[in-house]
Amino acid sequence: MGFAAELAEAAAAVRDGALPAVVGIGNRWPSGSGIVFGEGLVVTSAHNVHSATPEVHFADGSRREATAVTVDFAGDLAVLKVPTEGAPLMKWAKGDPQLGTPIFAAANPGGRGLRLSFGVVSAQERDFRGPGGHPITDSFEHTAPLPHGSSGGPVLTLSGELLGINTRRLGEGFYAALQADEALLARVEALGKGEAVARPYLGVGLLPGEVARRLRSAVGLPERNGVLVQHLDEEGPAGRAGVLKGDLLTKAGGAELSKASDLHRALASSQPGDQIHLELVRGAEERQLEVTLGTAPEPEAWEGHGRRHHPRR
Repeated sequence: MGFAAELAEAAAAVRDGALPAVVGIGNRWPSGSGIVFGEGLVVTSAHNVHSATPEVHFADGSRREATAVTVDFAGDLAVLKVPTEGAPLMKWAKGDPQLGTPIFAAANPGGRGLRLSFGVVSAQERDFRGPGGHPITDSFEHTAPLPHGSSGGPVLTLSGELLGINTRRLGEGFYAALQADEALLARVEALGKGEAVARPYLGVGLLPGEVARRLRSAVGLPERNGVLVQHLDEEGPAGRAGVLKGDLLTKAGGAELSKASDLHRALASSQPGDQIHLELVRGAEERQLEVTLGTAPEPEAWEGHGRRHHPRR
């Protein structure tokens, strides 16, 4: 059997097995897609949820009003409670998406009909800004073409298992997806139980490493890798521990910092209340601080989707 025949056979199996678990979200523009992952539970992107009672469109053409159980706005995930009788549950894949891995991507944009396309994983460990400018790390990109309204839908292995959740359209040819690993599964299951996601909070707003290097060079200071503290919550964890505006953060938890996403990754493995060791440069002076992390405030999920503000960690 040739590749085209094998691909057609795989697509038919995915169409019959996995696509009925793909739903549409919303009854007006903007709209999105979602995935049935548990009895009475649908996961979608948080930016698709514009009210406490969104409408869910199923593959059989039925429409049902849902209740937003928990919305993780900063992580761009939401779980909806809705009757799912007759819809299969999406199976989660094992293993990480590798560069060049062939995949299917599926969607049901606002209930306007199921889509299925083919592509490959084109990039790994990608970072981008989610709703409200919140940093989202460790996503992957793929080349399967999808229309607007496909966020919240699945990226699938050729056997129809969930490899990722589409979350952001990148131009006209690529999509960024959250990796459907054990950490994401745990997050989705917690949201399904109504548990809010508590994220660690440092209380700093940062300038990129290249900007920090230019600014230090402009005032006659030696160039250093790091991220510059541009904004500071003086009553936040970093401010109380002694961090000042203009400090160059060079390490966090032992990890070297050259861009803001390095700090986001260092914090991702921590919990509110944990201590993190910071190394910084103030002018030409090296300093070290121990900071007890706080809990990041979570904005309302369906208010101020269009607001732009400086992201802080």
